Amino acid sequence: MALPHLIRFPRMLPRHLVPRLLSMPAFVRWGIRIDTAPAGVWLALLAAALWPAWLWMGRRMLDGSDDPLGLLALAALGWLAWRSRRRLRAAPPLGWLAVALAGALLATAAHGMLPPLAASLLALLALAAGLAAFLPTTVAAAPMFGLSVLALPLLASLQFYAGFPLRVITAEASRWLLMASHAVERSGASLRVDGHLVIVDAPCSGVQMAWFGYFTACVVTLYLARGNRAFFTRLPAVSVLVLGGNIVRNTMLVAAEASGRHLPGWAHEAVGLIVLAGVCGAIAWVMSRPERNRHV
Repeated sequence: MALPHLIRFPRMLPRHLVPRLLSMPAFVRWGIRIDTAPAGVWLALLAAALWPAWLWMGRRMLDGSDDPLGLLALAALGWLAWRSRRRLRAAPPLGWLAVALAGALLATAAHGMLPPLAASLLALLALAAGLAAFLPTTVAAAPMFGLSVLALPLLASLQFYAGFPLRVITAEASRWLLMASHAVERSGASLRVDGHLVIVDAPCSGVQMAWFGYFTACVVTLYLARGNRAFFTRLPAVSVLVLGGNIVRNTMLVAAEASGRHLPGWAHEAVGLIVLAGVCGAIAWVMSRPERNRHV
């Protein structure tokens, strides 16, 4: 019996059930077609349902309110989905699907009720849960959720709430490193070195270095197909490397300023980039170390 070419039935469907399915109402046959839709269609529908979050994030990145570093995290998630496009699961776990659906509903309901940053976080976590449902089991879910958080335009907010405490910690650590050869006093986030006042300003808080450090950890973990346990157990080392790198950078710049030689802007940028490259390289090495048990 010839079948209409628009109706798609599962390949393993027994032949004796085909006439019965053809006699079903149209909405049932449409349900069968949806049930066999590719995973990419489901992910695209999920992303489209969260459009208010994408609109707000785009506006915040374009109006100068925040650095557009979140685009790198979104690109990494897109690369992951494209890389695994031929291995997407046809039967995703219902648990991840339920989390993705609940997150999408919460993000939609929170739009206009919660701060846009919180609503966008729910949307990104819902998208990460949808990816976790369809991507192969060899792809760790934890770094995917990490990238979804890093995709948020949150650097300005982190500078506002955590910038000053981080600057104080950095200034105090620099004081301990410099006091062996200099007369150093700290007042808040400022240092007086041999009579020279040096202010540890916002760029020296280490917020951007932390973003790049955790971004490197997530990407390397996904690229090398490391497990969730390996990712979590190495995060403390990532935090130590980020904090240590920021302290080293700040100490070098403070020592140069205290010596009476005013460094030009490009020198500050060069020192920062060199230290950042070293920190990210060390983080990549830590995350790339072989796992003791590959099945965790």
